[in-house]
This record gives sequence, C-alpha cells and structure tokens, in this order.
Amino acid sequence: MPLHLSGTRYGLGIDCGADPRSVEHRTPNIERRTPNTEYRTPNIEYRSTNLMLKKIKFGFTCLCLICWILISPGCQTTDQKEAFNVLFILVDDLGHRDLSTTGSTYYETPNVDVIAEEAIVFTQGYAGSRVCSPSRATIMTGKFTARHGITDWIGAKSGEDWRTHHRHDKLLPAEYERQLAPQEVTIAEELKLNGYKTFYAGKWHLGDLGSYPENHGFDINKGGWEKGSPIGGYFSPWENPKLENRLEGENLSMRLAEETAAFIRENKDSSFFAVLSFYAVHGPIQTSRGKWAKYRLKAEDAGIEPTGYQMERVLPIRHVQDNPIYAGLVETMDDAVGVVLDEIKRLGLDRKTIVIFTSDNGGVASGDNFSTTNLPLRGGKGYQWEGGLRVPYFIKVPGITAGKSDYPVTGADFYPTILDLLGLKLKPEQHLDGTSLKSIIEGAGYPDSRPLFWHYPHYGNQGGAPSSVIQDGHWKLIHYWEDDSDELYYLISDIHEDQNVLDQHPDIAERLRDQLQNYLSEMNAKLPSLDTEYDSVQALTRQKYLQEELWSELEARRKEFLSLDFEPDSTWWGSEPSITD
Repeated sequence: MPLHLSGTRYGLGIDCGADPRSVEHRTPNIERRTPNTEYRTPNIEYRSTNLMLKKIKFGFTCLCLICWILISPGCQTTDQKEAFNVLFILVDDLGHRDLSTTGSTYYETPNVDVIAEEAIVFTQGYAGSRVCSPSRATIMTGKFTARHGITDWIGAKSGEDWRTHHRHDKLLPAEYERQLAPQEVTIAEELKLNGYKTFYAGKWHLGDLGSYPENHGFDINKGGWEKGSPIGGYFSPWENPKLENRLEGENLSMRLAEETAAFIRENKDSSFFAVLSFYAVHGPIQTSRGKWAKYRLKAEDAGIEPTGYQMERVLPIRHVQDNPIYAGLVETMDDAVGVVLDEIKRLGLDRKTIVIFTSDNGGVASGDNFSTTNLPLRGGKGYQWEGGLRVPYFIKVPGITAGKSDYPVTGADFYPTILDLLGLKLKPEQHLDGTSLKSIIEGAGYPDSRPLFWHYPHYGNQGGAPSSVIQDGHWKLIHYWEDDSDELYYLISDIHEDQNVLDQHPDIAERLRDQLQNYLSEMNAKLPSLDTEYDSVQALTRQKYLQEELWSELEARRKEFLSLDFEPDSTWWGSEPSITD
C-alpha cells in the first residue's frame, strides 16, 4: 500500500525538588534576631497546659520541617552539592560491533571497554540517522531528522545534480537543509546558559562558516568546520583551519584528545561540557606501521578467510573483521580516549564527570573504504537496516551501578537526559523527540514507550535505498520510496532482518504504516522524485559491474592489505612524529 502525503513533555515550577544549578535558590525567609541581653521580668500570661503542649509540638514539627528542607539533596546550595561535568565522546562511523565490549574479537578497545563496564549500556541504542550530519544534528537539537530538516550528510548532491554521479537511479534525492538552523537552541547553548564552560574538538559537519561550533554554543572549537572527513589525513600536516599543525606526523585523534584534556585541566574548578568528536574512524582509513603489523599478524593467526565479501542488494558488503588498517585506526581512537580518561582521573574529576560514548551511525561495511562488518546486524552505514542505525550507546554516571537496558533509545534522547542528570529544567519545546533516560539510569523504571522514526529520502554511497523507518518496540517497518513497498521485521527473533513478515502480520504493518504516514505528513517531510531520465539499461550495466568487477577488486585489495609486503601511500605511513627544531 503506497504512502501518500498531504500538502509535552512537562516542566515543573520551582520547588524543593529542583536542583540548585537550574534555578535561583534563596535562603528560607527565617527572621533571625540578636538575643536581647536586657532581662526583664517576664509578663507571663497563664494558659492551659494542653494549649502550651500543642504549641511546643507545633514548633518542634516546624523546626524539623525546616531542617529537612535545608538538608534535602534537591535544595542544597551549589557549595553543598557539586555539579556534574559532562564528557561526550562521539566517534565517526564506528559500528556497533567495532569494540571488544560489544563482541569484536579482532579490534582492541580497552579504554572504551572500561567506560562500558562502568556505564549503563543501552543494547538497543540508535543513531539519529544512517549517515553523519543528520545524526549529529539530532544529538545537538533533540529532534528527529524529518523535524530539523538535515536529512543527508551536508554536501551530498540532491535533485537533478544527483545525475552527475552517473548512478542511473530511479529517483532524484530530496532537497535538505544545509546547516544547523540558527534558531535551534543546542544542548551546548542550554548548558552555557546554565553556567557551563563548553568545548568542542573534532568533526562538526553541520554547516559552513557562520554555522561552526562557536556559533552554536561552544566557547572553544578545536578542529570543527564544514568538512566531514580529515582533509589531509590522520597525520600532520592536515588541512583544517580550526586546528593548526604543530608536529609533522602528529596523529589527529591523539591531538584532539590532548586538546580536550587541556581544556578539562584548565577548567577543572568549573562545570564543563566537553565534546570529543573524532574524525576517526571515517575514511580515508590510515594507521601506523606498528599497528598495521600487529593486526596483520592477528588476522593471520586467526586464519584468513578465503573471501571477505558477500553481495548485498546493490553493493558488495564486508562479512569479516580483518582489515589491519582499520583495526589500527580503531585502536588509536581508543588510545586517545584513554588520554582524556586518564587526565580526568588524575585531576580527581572522575567522581563528578558523566561520560557518554556513542557513534553517529553504523560501521562502513559497503562503500567508502568497505572497512568493517556489523554482523550479526545487517548492512552498515547508509543502510536502512540495523547495521546502519544501531550503535554503541553508553552513559556512565558517578555513583550509579553499571548495567544494561534493552529499552530502545536514540541520539535525540541525549539532550533531555543530560539536562535531567544535571538537575536542570527540561526544554520540551526544544528536544521535541527526545526522552530523558534518567529513570532508567537510576533504576526507577522505564519512560513511556514511543515509536522511533528515521527519514532518509536519499541514496548515499554505501548501497542503502531511499526509505523511511518506524520502530515500535521490537517491530520495525521500512517503507521504500522507489516502489512504495514495505518490509516488516520482528527484531527479537530476526536481528539480521532476513524474514519480512509483512504478510503474516498485516494488522501490525497497517498500524505502523499509518503512524509513519501521519508522522511524515505532520513534519511536511521532503520526498524524492522520479527521475524522468532514468535508463533501465544503463542501470543494469552498472549493476553488472558492481556484482562482477567491483567485488573482485575488493577481494584483491583485502589480500593486499594483509600481505607482508604491503606499502601504502608514503604521506601517511609512519608511526612516530618527526620533531624538528
């Protein structure tokens, strides 16, 4: 059945449960008088003993009430209760299975594993989109993509410009917003209004000059600009007007970590919100000679599989984790995380710093550098399936016992959750699609269930299709815009999304389809259009190349990466920075 489109949360007033960091707290209006040392003969008016006892009891009750108010945690002064800091670690293109703690036996991530061991791990954590810019906008605004309008990575072609790729697709991708709207009150702006020092390091990709991190609430910006990949690579000299080159050969991930650690050190006596947004592990993938050698040997010791790819609907897709270059890039990211965590601990701030760790979309299994696999999840970055959307999602809060939750959560939930954990008033008019996860984190129960929506009326370059998705509990419906078809999956028993159970559950499919249609209509969502110049013969020719020639090329490249005599581009092959006077 085709989809056809036509044309609060609540906030509480100030009370004794409010946190002193969110509102102005005044000392209770208790009139205190200096004792009068001039003794006078008391003018005693005799009343009944019962009346006097009642007054004494009432006074004692009032005194107890005042004492309770003064020591109540929510009504303590700022001096009595220190504010939490927030370290938000965002990794680019990191897949759900790209960590030791989430199941990889090839990649090594001991520092991130420690975060997970001490955090609430959301096993159904989802990015806001299958690609970067939309997902990042969702984190910053607390809104789903159809609402904030950034539905593709900023810079992607749309409309008739798409034809210049010579992909011969049936549809022309929809138009989209090209920057984070200035009227959006980002999480950084809200925290800044509440006295937090704000810092951003790394990938931004939410607009050109005038829409950089410093234009959206961040006091300091180290490395964030309009580009979505590390121009010049992961070894200095790089090309980034927001991050000067210091040492030839310096590693970009380590540099961003050092900048973050320096900010924390300089603001250790203030409340801060620091975002460490790695360019890693986005392509072009690069690593040092030492790390490449380590992971080449590890793959060899485990036994190198004869083939590394299978064919998905459009592109070949990786089905093994054995890329030693990518593994080294992942480990360096983890090393950099360790730099910041060590500094926080050294400063004694680990007991008052919330640490959040996540990715902006699934791992790159097709397209780009064909770097990893997300199995048992299907697909990867750019795909409508779980491999493109499900990501690591860890929230570590001092004093909270670690655990796991299977409640489905998204990037939109970070905004209200951070405010809630810091004791600040929620902004339901801003984070319209986000839900605070504080009750889950503190073990107080689950929020009301709600459907999750993803809208991607584009193709991308990883093999995904223009589609929109609704997930309600463990049911997931995908609507494809090329032919108005649907797929329905029950994720509990079909995590790889192999069994389309649309025909077996027509009632559920109809309910989800109606919800999705109503949502997209309410958002005035932009849709792709038919390409009147579509040529099916050229499309078949391209598909034949992808299935036959490209697949073979990828297998040959994989073997090259694992060969003993592999020699990559000399501009990034180095394990030590060259320090010059």
